[in-house]
Amino acid sequence: MALPSKKSAILVDGVVLNGPTTDRRAGEKFVEEASRLIMEEVILKATDVNEKVCEWQSPEQLKQLLDLEMRDTGESHDRLLQLCRDVIRFSVKTNHPRFFNQLYAGLDYYSLVGRFMTEALNPSVYTYEVSPVFLLVEEAVLKKMIEFIGWQEGDGIFNPGGSLSNMYAMNLARYKYCPDIKEKGLSGLPRLILFTSAECHYSVKKSASFLGIGTENVCFVETDGRGKMIPEELEKQVLQARKEGSTPFLVCATSGTTVLGSFDPLEEIADVCERQGLWLHVDASWGGSALMSRKHRKLLHGIHRADSVAWNPHKMLMAGIQCCALLVKDKSDLLKKCYSAEASYLFQQDKFYDVSYDTGDKSIQCSRRPDAFKFWMTWKALGTLGLEERVNRALALSRYLVDEIKKREGFKLLMEPEYANICFWYIPPSLRETEEGPEFWEKLNLTFPDPHKMDPTYKGSVLKLRFGTEREAEVAPAIKERMMKKGSLMLGYQQHRGKVNFFRQVVISPQVSREDMDFLLDEIDLLGRDM
Repeated sequence: MALPSKKSAILVDGVVLNGPTTDRRAGEKFVEEASRLIMEEVILKATDVNEKVCEWQSPEQLKQLLDLEMRDTGESHDRLLQLCRDVIRFSVKTNHPRFFNQLYAGLDYYSLVGRFMTEALNPSVYTYEVSPVFLLVEEAVLKKMIEFIGWQEGDGIFNPGGSLSNMYAMNLARYKYCPDIKEKGLSGLPRLILFTSAECHYSVKKSASFLGIGTENVCFVETDGRGKMIPEELEKQVLQARKEGSTPFLVCATSGTTVLGSFDPLEEIADVCERQGLWLHVDASWGGSALMSRKHRKLLHGIHRADSVAWNPHKMLMAGIQCCALLVKDKSDLLKKCYSAEASYLFQQDKFYDVSYDTGDKSIQCSRRPDAFKFWMTWKALGTLGLEERVNRALALSRYLVDEIKKREGFKLLMEPEYANICFWYIPPSLRETEEGPEFWEKLNLTFPDPHKMDPTYKGSVLKLRFGTEREAEVAPAIKERMMKKGSLMLGYQQHRGKVNFFRQVVISPQVSREDMDFLLDEIDLLGRDM
């Protein structure tokens, strides 16, 4: 039998159309070797405290060390692998046990496999026909999260970040108040006012700007000494806004503020919203995972009365960035009514399957990642009890650090933490004999705060600000610089409501141990004892 003859090349405009355009075998080999590199250099070294958290370089130095230029011709196999090594070397190791810089950390192996799978499959979650598995997974995960909030039913969607969840909710609340806005726009609306705590996430203000509500129409409600919204002040501001002719429509409460980890009193705030006819949104992006713990879910008491909730499993539950859900109590397709554009090329109503599973029309996005899948993988692997243990362990370790701070000379708590945010000052030896007062705080920070923005509980007298004078390095920023350049630790700091710079430590990863907590305090003292 004669062998088939080899097909001649088909050329159109000088381009070969029959046959591959790239070397498939070379690509497969690269994937195999790059995967081995990731396993060895990232995953296996993830918990090794002898490795650096980061290999610090300035931007200009890093530009010289990395080959960032894109050229006309492709790079060789070996050169590409070296580029991968360089990227790993100079990136921050957020899965290192001593990375405490953000409200996420650590590596969950099951979530990682989920990410590998979805990256390889490259789906887009808008219709059942292209993402059958991932749409069903998202439905199952949302249903379970709704159950933990305490609703009998609800709706929801995963989206790129808690900031977007807050924006979704704000727009949804406005649409609920005035459905005509979808077609007629802003021109016919009264002056809409929303209310949130002075400790809220900055995305509330950004969302108001983006949606045309205006940042001047965001009313910041006073908080108590622990950073919680005061319900009486909220109602007072709502009534005042109405008296001035404005139209209140939304309250954004926070469960787990970014700096202090504070939880607003949701039950009392819900009472105000009920009396005043306002949509209640709870930004539980950080604190929502406490719902998984029978011991700590009381922090969110009253969340079942919210109209919408933002909850980020990529934070405390380590589902991997990004994994963020907006959950809505309304089950009457409010999300779809608000956001639907009825694109006929995607959402045909005469398909051969149940088109209610084509959920993309309730999203601002078209292309959308299957973020629920990695959380589903983790939940399947650990179970609800395993996720609960993850939360309980993080908060127990936080308690251990608080107790150690109290024992050690040179460390001072900002306040007793409510969640996993431990805020504290490091007091250098040169200041430990100085009485707490204006001089003490000025030397600790060397940028004395505006007296009009001072914390109301501050009892000291006020110094004038010193402009145009040379300053020594501030204590917290100087220690942060030293730890970054050494690569031993990564920890955040900030000022807050008139208080001078302090460190904010957040415990998340189950790879973090008591020894890491001890090291953190030892290392700060080592880096700051000459100040």
